[in-house]
This record gives sequence, C-alpha cells and structure tokens, in this order.
Amino acid sequence: MIIRVSEARVRPGRFQEFHDMIVSAVSEFPSRYPGLVDHEVLIAPPDALLYVSRWRGEEDLVGYAGEQWRDQPVVLPGEDAYLLAPLQVRHFTVAPLSGS
Repeated sequence: MIIRVSEARVRPGRFQEFHDMIVSAVSEFPSRYPGLVDHEVLIAPPDALLYVSRWRGEEDLVGYAGEQWRDQPVVLPGEDAYLLAPLQVRHFTVAPLSGS
C-alpha cells in the first residue's frame, strides 16, 4: 500500500470555498479509480488542507497521477487560484512495528 499526501496552503479568505471544491471533486474518485483503497480530507484552518489517499500499489497511482506520480501533484482545474504556493506531494508506506 502507498499513502499519498497532498498539502495545499490556501489563500486568506478562500479556505471554505477551496475545501468545498476539493470535497466535491474527490467524492467521485472511488468509482473512477478502483485502486483507491481509502481517502480523506484533513483540515487545519485557516490555511492548510491535506488530501490523503491510500492506494493498492504503484500501478494504481500511475492510473491516477501519471508516470510522474512520485514528484508531480494532481492539480484540479482552477485549483491554482486558491493556493498560496504549489501543492506539495509526499508518499509513505507502512512500516511494521517491532514486536508485531
């Protein structure tokens, strides 16, 4: 499993509008991307929003984000108008806990 975290820093006064746009856009992702195991939107008002998605594997992420999935965020149409800086994207895998 690969966990993808995209972080947005939102312009002052645009947070709720941006949040609503993201929630609406990602609500259709499970039906569009079968490799998407789970996803959520995390907020830290007034200016930070994370989109966290969990994927079965690399092939599924390529289907969502393209061949450059490791380095390139997925930017929705019009999203740049809300952002203070470009989206940041990071990826994680689950490390086993010792003794588990």
